[in-house]
Amino acid sequence: MKTIILLGPTAVGKTVLSIELARNIGAEIISADSMQVYRGLDIGTAKPTLEERQGIPHHLIDIRYPDEEWTVSDFIKGTNNLTTQPPIKIIVGGTGLYLWSLLEGFSFPISPADHELRTKLEKLDLNTLNLELRTIDPQSADKIHPHDKKRLIRALEVFKLTGKKISELQKHRTSNIELRTQNYLIIGLDLPRVDLYERINQRVDHMFARGLVNEVKGLLDKGYSPNLPSLQALGYKEVIAHNPENSVSNNLVEEIKKKTRNFARRQMTWFRRFPEVHWFSPFDKDKIFELVSKHG
Repeated sequence: MKTIILLGPTAVGKTVLSIELARNIGAEIISADSMQVYRGLDIGTAKPTLEERQGIPHHLIDIRYPDEEWTVSDFIKGTNNLTTQPPIKIIVGGTGLYLWSLLEGFSFPISPADHELRTKLEKLDLNTLNLELRTIDPQSADKIHPHDKKRLIRALEVFKLTGKKISELQKHRTSNIELRTQNYLIIGLDLPRVDLYERINQRVDHMFARGLVNEVKGLLDKGYSPNLPSLQALGYKEVIAHNPENSVSNNLVEEIKKKTRNFARRQMTWFRRFPEVHWFSPFDKDKIFELVSKHG
């Protein structure tokens, strides 16, 4: 059976369906979520609990501390190692860059990380980073979200280390995505916007009810810097800016709901680029299981 990729926007229902599907076909799950790799970032990343995993092995979850690096290269290497071994793997997540890079066969890194250079770039504000990148590589500046500091820094780092634009280097990919998709069964989950947004709102409320603020406070109390890339994740950054010592305000909750809805729209922009995706509602379990059985 092909490796299964289950993708879709946040809160659409990927986790629940992936676990049920894994139990049905005897598979294991690989997380394609760039933040669930970090220990201690549980509530804000909607990481499935051990109880929710129902004994299904989950890979690439809880394998880094918040101050340790995790890159697209790490994800691709880890995933490729895992999918060459039985049993069947279901790759589940909403980090479009990870999944797209996996399917393209994009070999990372283009250049090794330079931690001294990154430290210098980290000190620059978003406006400065955007202006500098637009000067040297306008194509990448158009592609990267202006608030995505991690990717802005990476694009500048590549140019400063290699003298070449990352947009140019990315054209030299090792394989064609249409050919790569032949190795995967790609299933996409989606819902009407009003339904998805309601799920997102409910998820954010649930995160605060479970103790998101205390989770953030606990990470800071352990000495983790609020400026770490891991703590720029959606939800964590906003709680830190609000100050976790303060009581939760309606404005904070609504801000995270709005940003999460915007994030879901950006995710779908990624996923609409993917070829050969079989799109379903998360309620179409029978149809999804039937599709999987045909490829068994």
